Amino acid sequence: MSAKTYMIVGLGEILWDLFPEGKQLGGAPANFAYIANMLGDRGIIASRVGADPLGEEVCEKLAILGLEESFLQRDSIHPTGTVKVHIDRKGQPSFEITEPVAWDFLAWEPRWSSLARQADAVCFGSLAQRSPGSRETIRAFLKATRPGTARIFDVNLRQAFYSGEVIRESVKLADIIKLTHEELPRVMELLGLPHDDDPSSARRLLRACGAQLVCVTRGASGSLLVSESASDEHPGLRVPVVDTVGAGDGFAAALVHHFLRGAVLARMNDAANRMGAWIVGCAGATPPPDPAILQQVRARTR
Repeated sequence: MSAKTYMIVGLGEILWDLFPEGKQLGGAPANFAYIANMLGDRGIIASRVGADPLGEEVCEKLAILGLEESFLQRDSIHPTGTVKVHIDRKGQPSFEITEPVAWDFLAWEPRWSSLARQADAVCFGSLAQRSPGSRETIRAFLKATRPGTARIFDVNLRQAFYSGEVIRESVKLADIIKLTHEELPRVMELLGLPHDDDPSSARRLLRACGAQLVCVTRGASGSLLVSESASDEHPGLRVPVVDTVGAGDGFAAALVHHFLRGAVLARMNDAANRMGAWIVGCAGATPPPDPAILQQVRARTR
C-alpha cells in the first residue's frame, strides 16, 4: 500500500446543518473533505459562502477542524447556505434546504483551475448542480483535472434538486459512482436502464457509464461494490445510532482513501463501513478524531 499523501477535493456545497439543539458544519463535499483530511491526506473543500456572519463562522470552524479555506469563495450578494435537519426516532434525517445561497453561484476562477490540475481525487454530487452556474463550474473543474484523477459522483437526491440531465451527464464524468440502495432504482429510471436487483443493476450501470467502480450503500445492512472484474458485499456493522448525517460522506472518504492506494474491493468496503458506522454513533458529520477508529480504517482488511 502506498505511503503517498494525496490531494482530495470535496467540490460543491458547504453549509450549516441546523439541528434542534444547534448548528453543525455540513454539506456532503465538506464532510467528505474533513474525513479525507482526518485519514491523513490533504482534504480540501472547494465551495462558496456568503460575506455574512455565518460565512465567517464557516471559516472559523474550518480552522478548528484543520481544513484550509484557501479555495473557499466569498459571495457579497447571496447568503451562506443552511439546511434545517429533522431527526426521527431511528436517527434518520430529513432536510429543508434553503435556496438560493452562495454555493448556488460557484465561479470558475484561476485558483480553482490550478487546484483541479493538482487534485488526485474530486468528489462531487447532484445537489450543488441544482443551479446552472454551479453546474457549469463543477463540470469545468472536472474537465480540468489530469488524466488519472479519480472523479467520484456521490449521488444526492434531495427534494426536487436533481434532474435526468444532471444524473446522465454526471455519471459520464465519474470513475466511481456512489449511491444508496433507495436511490439506485430512481437513477436507473432516469438513465433509461432496467432495474432488477442491486448487483445486476450496479453492473449494468457500471458498463453503461464506463465507470471503474459502482458503490451501493445499504445503511445498517452494509454495502455492495462492483467493478468490471469483481464484486464485494459487506454485511454492515451494528452500532447504536445517534444520527446518520454525514455517514455516507465518511464512507466515501474511506473508500477513496483505499481506492487511491490500489486496495482490493473487500479492503475498501470494510474500511468504508467502519468509518460510516463510527459516524452514525456520533452527533453531526464532523466528529473529533478517534485514533483507534482511524487506525482501524487505515489498516483494515478482512
